[in-house]
Formats: sequence, C-alpha cells, structure tokens
Amino acid sequence: MKKLNALFHYFSRGERTLWFGSVLAIVIAFCLFDRDNYLTLMASLIGVTSLIFNAKGNSFGQLLMIIFSLLYGVISFSFSYYGEMMTYLGMTMPMAVCALISWIKNPYNGNKAEVKVNHLSQMEWGFLWVLTTLITLVFYFILEYFYTANIIPSTISVTTSFAAVYLTFRRSPYYAIGYAANDIVLIVLWALATLEETSYLSVVVCFLAFLVNDVYGFINWRKMGKRQAENA
Repeated sequence: MKKLNALFHYFSRGERTLWFGSVLAIVIAFCLFDRDNYLTLMASLIGVTSLIFNAKGNSFGQLLMIIFSLLYGVISFSFSYYGEMMTYLGMTMPMAVCALISWIKNPYNGNKAEVKVNHLSQMEWGFLWVLTTLITLVFYFILEYFYTANIIPSTISVTTSFAAVYLTFRRSPYYAIGYAANDIVLIVLWALATLEETSYLSVVVCFLAFLVNDVYGFINWRKMGKRQAENA
C-alpha cells in the first residue's frame, strides 16, 4: 500500500490527469470501435504508461517500451504493415534495450528515478541525420520488396522512429520530438487502415494520446535539463 501511495505522489497532479485521461480515451475508443482485439488494448495501455515514465526520465518507461514494441509488432503484422513490424521488432525494441541500459547507467546524482539529461554536439547531430537518411533508403527498398501497404507513410515512420530511438538512447530531450513526429505519421497510417477496417480507429486514438504525452515529455525534459544544469 505504501508503494502505491509513493507511486501516486511520484507524479504531479497534471501528470496523473494526463495519464488517466489518456487511459480513459483509449478504453472508450476500444469499447466503441473494437471490442475484440484485446492485444491492441493491452499494447495501448502499456505504451501510454511507458510514456509518462519516460517523461519523468525514469528507466522503467524503457522497460515498458520493450514490451509495447513486441506487442505492436504483432499488431502491425496483422494488417501487413511490415515496415512497422520490422521497425519496432528490429529497431525500436533493441534500441529500447540499449536505452534502458544507458538510462540505468546514467542516473542524475545517483537518483535512479531520473536520468541525467544529455546534449548532443553539432557533429553528432550531423552524424544522426546522415545515418537516418541511409536507414530510410535501405528500409524503403526492403518495404517495397515485401509489398508493404501504404509504403510512403511507412517509410517516413522508419525515419522518425530511428531518429527517436537514437535520441532516446543518447538521453536527449529531443527524443520526444522524434516520437511526436512518429505519432503524427502513425495517426495517418492507421487512419488509412480504418478505411478498410473501422476497428483500427482505436489505434488512431491510441497514437493521438501518445502524441499529447510525447509533447509533454519534451516540455518536462527541457525543464529537467535546465534544473540539472542550474544545480551543476
């Protein structure tokens, strides 16, 4: 009971409201548009919970992201979104493991519940864009080979996903911007899927909730970085 009480007070009132509102929106969307794919519901709830922990710089969020990536890969396979499946199983999940290790090894002042915020040099930003471009080109031809549905947004999703996971691993506040951009792409991608199967509208609502959480994550990480710099 004490642990639950401590966890409750670990988050601010605004963060609790954000998480509860996100969960409520996901559950309502599932009840209205799906009611069958409980794997989608489970993945959505785990995903949105991981984001609120990530926004706090807590490595537990990365552990949840590993689980979400596995479930989302299965969901993507069911609609022939092979790009999403390969991206999350072959890139996001392994990078989340690396990020988990990185965050655990770099706590802020020994506080395991908050990672030390990192800032990339101009050279590393250049390296990231070159690497992201190469990854995008390679994946485009892979996705084309597998006749991936909606190949253009699927390819753009690879681009934003790779940038996001790299920045997460490097503990940059801009990881949340990368994920927010990816959320927008995925909202488009799954909105297209709903034209064939309306139950996927619940996935659209899921990524709308993710978008709001990622925007908050960026804002909070900027505050964390400023606070840590002032304390240093």
